[in-house]
Amino acid sequence: MSQSQSFAFDTQTRIPKVRIGVGRAHGKAILFGEHAVVYGAPAISLPVHVLPVIANATITTGESTISSELYRGPAASAPERLSPVVAAIDAGLDFVAPGSSAHVTIYSDIPYERGLGSSAAVAAAIVSAIADAAGVRLSPAERFLLIQVAERVAHGRPSGMDAHGVVADTVIKFQRPDVTPLIVARPLHVVIGDSGVPGATRQAVGSVRELREQFPAKVETLVARLAGYAADAEMQLATGDWASMGENMWRAHATLAQLGVSSPELDTLVNAAHSAGALGAKMTGGGIGGCVIALAENSAHAKDIAAALSAAGAANAWSTWVEASK
Repeated sequence: MSQSQSFAFDTQTRIPKVRIGVGRAHGKAILFGEHAVVYGAPAISLPVHVLPVIANATITTGESTISSELYRGPAASAPERLSPVVAAIDAGLDFVAPGSSAHVTIYSDIPYERGLGSSAAVAAAIVSAIADAAGVRLSPAERFLLIQVAERVAHGRPSGMDAHGVVADTVIKFQRPDVTPLIVARPLHVVIGDSGVPGATRQAVGSVRELREQFPAKVETLVARLAGYAADAEMQLATGDWASMGENMWRAHATLAQLGVSSPELDTLVNAAHSAGALGAKMTGGGIGGCVIALAENSAHAKDIAAALSAAGAANAWSTWVEASK
């Protein structure tokens, strides 16, 4: 990779002039296609703007530091769970200011390990903030590659879905390596329900891979079914056919359960959404823990579903929406 542009240095120290860089990202929720995307199928992701991440950064000498809700101190002494954060800092610095360090402050509303793109969003905010502090404008491709450095530390073999989804302003289709913004005919109202149980993306992906090795025909049939729901969603979004899309959400959850990546807590929340009159609901993300996503008719309906999920044991429930395409 190469720098997009040069930045100003102090004439005596040759250190980049101090300025506070700002980087932003947000959560993401997979509407359809989790696990199938690992095998080359399409997946549909929507932005969760009610769960933002902001990072501030200054470039300096000495050692890099992190200030966040989870940890404050030298990056070199950060706990293991912050390894992706350290990787993002190092990747950003290597790209825009080799040999320098950074003070990075992170503000995130995305719950950790819930399948909502926390690691990717934090990485996106960090590398953008470091680049901004250095006066460098990252291209989308450069930003993606830097996020993926941290995502490989977090997940091993990330598909790239999260790295794109956490910076997208609208619903996207991801089919590696292509990203396509999708038309949304009318406002899309959804509710995200947190089971309170950490997700385990790496474990879930590994278990599906093992199941595929043991029962290839069965798993390929289920993956093809998930891919079909994602393909259907492209037209359903373009026409505003929420009823049909909701029906496919119920089916997708059942299919994911057959792959062994749901959990009793996720099933309970999906059933609660059904009882609340949701148009559809399913787990979202890697599974085993994490969150569900439910489709509502409008904002008032979304509030009712959120209340029902909370009553059923959800640790948190967020109502969010995507505006119609202009």
